[in-house]
Amino acid sequence: MMIGWRFLFLFVAILLPFQGLKAASISVFFSPNGGAMEAVVRELGAAKETVTIQAYGFSSAPIAKAILAAKQRGVAVRAILDKSNETAKYSSAKFLANAGIPVWIDYLPHIAHSKVMVIDSKTIITGSFNFTKSAESSNVENLLVIHRRPTLAKQYNENFEKRLALSRAYQP
Repeated sequence: MMIGWRFLFLFVAILLPFQGLKAASISVFFSPNGGAMEAVVRELGAAKETVTIQAYGFSSAPIAKAILAAKQRGVAVRAILDKSNETAKYSSAKFLANAGIPVWIDYLPHIAHSKVMVIDSKTIITGSFNFTKSAESSNVENLLVIHRRPTLAKQYNENFEKRLALSRAYQP
């Protein structure tokens, strides 16, 4: 059976440009001890351009160190944290700010309860998982890592910018 030139043209014109594109993927992690912390650190280790962070609880040393390593690789990092991070006994806010990472405090709502990272405008990390040691070792929480969803990432980044406009710079 011969393939007509029209079919071949359609194949080349329509399907060939999609070669090498990967479909979106979603991975889920549960805690305690379900690999969520390692997933966050791994994704931060792959960051090449940008990382935006919105966090309620943020006291995880491994995550803070992975964020610092991203900054040291030239990744633009910004964070908006809940106001509880200003007075918490353990918070990575001061660590990040002292490392030159811009940190803002979302002080207007009762609780800024988001737990979101957007990496390179295409990967989203979200779920109930707080960026804390207890979230990985003691609490029952969940984490989604969503790859190759730039439209969804754009929505999260737009929300980040809205919250940023309503936040104040963190002063350690």
